[in-house]
Amino acid sequence: MQQHVKAVILYNQLSENAGPDETDVLEQVKLVREMLTELNVEEIPFSSRLDSVEEDLLKAKPDFVFNLVESLNNKGSLIYFAPALLDSLNIPFSGGSVEAMFITTSKPLAKERMERKGILTSPWFSPNLVPPLEPNKRYIIKPIWEEGSLGLDEDCVYDGNDPNFTKKLSSLNPKSFFVEEFIDGREFNLSILANENGPEVLPPAEIIFSNYPEGKPKVVGFSAKWKEDSFEYKNTNRTFEFSESDNLLLQKLKSLAIECWHIFDLNGYARVDFRVDGHGSPFVLEVNVNPCISPDSGFFSACEHAGIPFREAVRRIVNDTPNLKVKI
Repeated sequence: MQQHVKAVILYNQLSENAGPDETDVLEQVKLVREMLTELNVEEIPFSSRLDSVEEDLLKAKPDFVFNLVESLNNKGSLIYFAPALLDSLNIPFSGGSVEAMFITTSKPLAKERMERKGILTSPWFSPNLVPPLEPNKRYIIKPIWEEGSLGLDEDCVYDGNDPNFTKKLSSLNPKSFFVEEFIDGREFNLSILANENGPEVLPPAEIIFSNYPEGKPKVVGFSAKWKEDSFEYKNTNRTFEFSESDNLLLQKLKSLAIECWHIFDLNGYARVDFRVDGHGSPFVLEVNVNPCISPDSGFFSACEHAGIPFREAVRRIVNDTPNLKVKI
């Protein structure tokens, strides 16, 4: 890395009284800055004052931007504004393109694209187009645009014969929520990191739901991710240890993760989340472009288990930036 290279770390300006799901970006900014110590680095907050952000970026004259913007005004639906602005200024930036960011953030759009390519996702529907509900199935209500499990917890899971479910569906805004069949199975996260020879799938992780009583929905929701004093947070753990009997399944998950990378034309880094049902069939839950990279994140842990120093991971992410004129 060379000092004359100028980098900007772009991150979302925090909203007033920001919660842990928002403030986590500051940990990511700190980490990336530490990994780019040999460069000339400037931090710029991204806000709805696009004219002001544009002015700051043009003044900084960066060789590239490390894009850590996760939302705008704490709205996930506006996350693509950052890459769109950078594109308009012809500034190279790390991570997902405008199209990749927009499509993968809209979970129904992502599901539609995967379904067209033959990738299994859980059957889903819009709240204003409810099919006959099956009493022996469970369903989960999900926000269309939000990341970090905002608006997602076990109270979003309903039995098909629950009269409260029908009542809840009638109150939902179809522009903000969708519904999918709840797969009560194993959950896996597979991180992907760019390399000179193409994307590399890092060691798979499984989410272990410990001490969950019978009937309690196993959901990696807001509580499990952010509420440190909650049952869900304390009993939802990540493991990279597997038995030989899982080898075939893990290989299948790795292949599907690479397929998702190519389907959405990703670069830099990503994470694909899966549920595997009782028959061993894997379903893609979602594709996370620019996933969280804080020191306690799944992506960071996957790099550690792969034996990849995080400075090297950041170097790979930057060097996979489209139209980058310098390499670090």
